[in-house]
Amino acid sequence: MMIIQQAFEDIILTGDIFKYLSFLFHISADQSQTTLRSKLEALQCHFTWILEPSKINLVLHRDKLLEIGTEEGNSWLGHIYNLRGFIQCKLGSTEDALSFFLQAAEAFGQMRRAGEGPWLVVNYGNLAWLHHLLGHQAESEAYLSKVDALKKKYPTPSEDELHAELYAEKAWTLMILDIERELVSDYFQKAIKMQPDMVEWNTSHVIGLASNFVRGSTKMEADILDKMRDAKEQDPENLYLAACDIQIRAMKGQDVADEARELAERVSINPVSSYSQMRAILRVYRTCRLIDEAILLAAKAVENNPDQRYLKKFAALTLKWKIVFSNYSGVDERMVDRAVILHKEVISLYPDSALAEEMDLANIYAKSKRRQDEAKHLFQQLLERKLEPAEKQVLYKHYAKHLLFDLKDYNKSIEYNMKAAKIPINSLYRESSIKALVKIKNKGRSPKCREIEEFLENLQKP
Repeated sequence: MMIIQQAFEDIILTGDIFKYLSFLFHISADQSQTTLRSKLEALQCHFTWILEPSKINLVLHRDKLLEIGTEEGNSWLGHIYNLRGFIQCKLGSTEDALSFFLQAAEAFGQMRRAGEGPWLVVNYGNLAWLHHLLGHQAESEAYLSKVDALKKKYPTPSEDELHAELYAEKAWTLMILDIERELVSDYFQKAIKMQPDMVEWNTSHVIGLASNFVRGSTKMEADILDKMRDAKEQDPENLYLAACDIQIRAMKGQDVADEARELAERVSINPVSSYSQMRAILRVYRTCRLIDEAILLAAKAVENNPDQRYLKKFAALTLKWKIVFSNYSGVDERMVDRAVILHKEVISLYPDSALAEEMDLANIYAKSKRRQDEAKHLFQQLLERKLEPAEKQVLYKHYAKHLLFDLKDYNKSIEYNMKAAKIPINSLYRESSIKALVKIKNKGRSPKCREIEEFLENLQKP
């Protein structure tokens, strides 16, 4: 402010009218930019919901959304395109981002059977942000005006509330990105309360609850099966929902093997357009300990659709399960060789997002008596690689388990659990490392108990 005041006084003293006009122009432009920025930051859209996404998560979800598919009739098609546009923008592909945002608007029009509506508020907000980032301020302001017009045409009961369409898209987006999980259920419930006839919202809400349950949350344990049953009655053709239901009942000890096989038959009819369903049914097979059948199911899908890389990823995963779940003395080396070949192929197919498969490959090596050196070498390569904090956290947790179960190096395993827990990112891997450390401390047998106790006391929350 002092600098501006001094500049103004200098202009007045010199009497330079051109400098004066230029000064006023720049002040006006700065104020205009500040106003535009504040309007953008007040929008409800992906650019304000997801403030600091890591590159690796963007890449992982880019690939995931690509493989979910965009068949006609997908009730989340507009939301998929919106999220893909945001991800492409953050990855630097602004032309692709614009294309996806425009496809999102078209998809919403087809799904809602109307040209405009509150479902476009997020889309227009994304477009306003994109044009602003590209330096197209007039276009950005035009989309801001469209957002204002929609909000006036479709008002909410109070300024503190969002429209049901916004709650639903925000919930779905956070669920897909696996962030702020505690808010997902709340947003879905608000959307459903406002528009209870939207079946897909209720289905996704229940799928989110099921996912939390599978991960170990007990908050919804008492009524999760009731909610699942009600959702299936409303959405009986949703195979992913059916798979979630079977998995939860399997985890509760019910015999669901025949149901799993029957569902697998339905999914196998068209696995290319059933990314989520195929992944879900394979998880059911794993829960039911039908690993051999999972291997056959995935292998058949690959055989019938050899160009689908995600099916090869699933096939590789089933082989890993077979090897990791085997006793050390019972590992079939031919199975190991087969798994190694397939994992290497999958890694080549996902050059930007194959860290999980590389860790799986290292673990497969570790289970083979004749591939110990390869396990050591690959883990060392991964540990020396320049990774983002979120990737390091995952790697450290996996390496801690390798040290514990394969090498019996208890002290070093503790060290890497500490490394994983120390990274201030909320995740299952951090939670798992902390639980492992607490368990060791409570047993009181490790010489590192005091060190662990001090570490946990000083551990910072993310």
